[in-house]
Amino acid sequence: MMTTVAFAQEGKTIELYPKGVPNSKKVASGAYIEKTVNTRAAKVSVPTLIPFFPEKGKVNGASIVICPGGGYSILSMENEGYAIARKFNEIGVTAFILKYRLPSDSIMVDKTIGPLQDAQRAVQLVRQHAKEWALNTDRVGIIGFSAGGHLASTAITHFDKAVIDNNDNVNLRPDFAILMYPVISFGELAHKGSKDNLVGKTPTPEMVDLYSNEKQVTANTPPTFLVHAQDDRTVPVMNSVVFYEAMVKAKVKGELHLYQAGGHGFGLNNKTTKDEWFERCKNWMDANGLLGAAK
Repeated sequence: MMTTVAFAQEGKTIELYPKGVPNSKKVASGAYIEKTVNTRAAKVSVPTLIPFFPEKGKVNGASIVICPGGGYSILSMENEGYAIARKFNEIGVTAFILKYRLPSDSIMVDKTIGPLQDAQRAVQLVRQHAKEWALNTDRVGIIGFSAGGHLASTAITHFDKAVIDNNDNVNLRPDFAILMYPVISFGELAHKGSKDNLVGKTPTPEMVDLYSNEKQVTANTPPTFLVHAQDDRTVPVMNSVVFYEAMVKAKVKGELHLYQAGGHGFGLNNKTTKDEWFERCKNWMDANGLLGAAK
């Protein structure tokens, strides 16, 4: 059962588009049914936000939209969703897990913009309801893992072009981003599954460049924190490196944390090291004034 936006409760889903999902095709009843198996979601056609609020007294006004990974074919809801939301709550950050639509020609008119629509709508919705959720509109961030990192990196580099209705001109630019072993480039470094699922197997060179987000970084890209493992055999570590290089050239503030090992998809816990990336992330957020008292 969906809650209304105004009365959002922790863990209760909020429909992004209660008046109808944009960019949708009519689908025969029963032809495209969402499946959730062992905390992995697939065939999402009704995108939602799942809010997690910190304990009273801990709320600091910062918020973050969480984009789980899964190659744009599934969503890793526990490892890269619920566990992450609870961890952000511990440091006073209100978290919203985004169960976004996975690109599909079966349900979308243009599958290349489907996930981005949901990311932009999530940022829009959080800002629209910031007052009732005790949030600061200038401390709305986004975090993404793997293909969810591609979505988050798209959200922070493609915000100038709204792909949703935005009649009130709500700011769609996240204020900060955290990219975890992200898919960034659709060129030689691409994760083939993510690329094929989003733009198809025979995209134009222009489409490849458009969604190679290291090529979309500008001085307006928000501060970004990146984490990757050198031995990642699924998404090459150079995805994070080239994005960080683009940030340096554009004078965008940020940090890049590379581990010698850890592979791919480690979520909160890289078991090969005693170092905790989340502690590094918390320190970075604090250094950028994101964890102060609510305004």
